[in-house]
Amino acid sequence: MRTLCASTLIGEFFVIGFAGLVAMQLTDLSRATIWIVSGIAMLLSVLLCGMLSRPGGVQLGWALQIALIASGLVVPTMYFLGAVFAALWWASVHYGRKIDEAKARFAAESAAAG
Repeated sequence: MRTLCASTLIGEFFVIGFAGLVAMQLTDLSRATIWIVSGIAMLLSVLLCGMLSRPGGVQLGWALQIALIASGLVVPTMYFLGAVFAALWWASVHYGRKIDEAKARFAAESAAAG
């Protein structure tokens, strides 16, 4: 699960950076406001990659997704983007756990077979 979730977070990092560039051209918000919102979200995405294996890492990921949706209060485009990220995070957690279970089952079968 950790690999899939980390890949999602790194993808979010890049998309948020590019979204910040687009938001500068399409909104009346100041560049500083956009980069503060985008920069914090990007930094948290990268930091969270290292925290996924620790207890509460997945819950912090959910907190980040909620914060990204809430950042739509400042940059309205983030409502949509945050919802998409939350859906991707759910898929990463859900399917990542299934992959981990399958890997553990395969390892147990391999160990039992000799």
